[in-house]
Amino acid sequence: MSVEFTGMVPIILVTLVLLWQAVLVGYTFTLASGAADEGVRAAVGDSATSCRAAVLERLPGAWEDSLTVACEPGSDVFRTTVTLEAPALFPGFASLPIPVTATAGAAAEGE
Repeated sequence: MSVEFTGMVPIILVTLVLLWQAVLVGYTFTLASGAADEGVRAAVGDSATSCRAAVLERLPGAWEDSLTVACEPGSDVFRTTVTLEAPALFPGFASLPIPVTATAGAAAEGE
C-alpha cells in the first residue's frame, strides 16, 4: 500500500503544480482585461498619462515588472492595449514566456 502511495505522490504533485499554473495564466488574462478597461476609461475622460496611471493602479505590484501599456487616442475610438507575462508558480518569482494581451476600446464622444 505504501509503495503505491509513494509512486503516486510525484504524479499528484505535478498535476497540482500544472493546475496552479493554469490558474495563474487565467488570472493574468483577467488582470490584463480589467487593467485595459480601466485605462481606456481614464483615457476617454482625460489623457494618455492618466490611462497609464489607471492601468498601474489596477494591477498588483507583482505583475507591474512585465507590463507594457499602449494608450492610443484616435479620432473615433480610444484604445488601450495591456500586455503582461504570466508568472511561473507564484507572482514575483519568474515569468513564463507567454505574453497575455488585452485590448479595450471606447468611443470618443463629441462635446
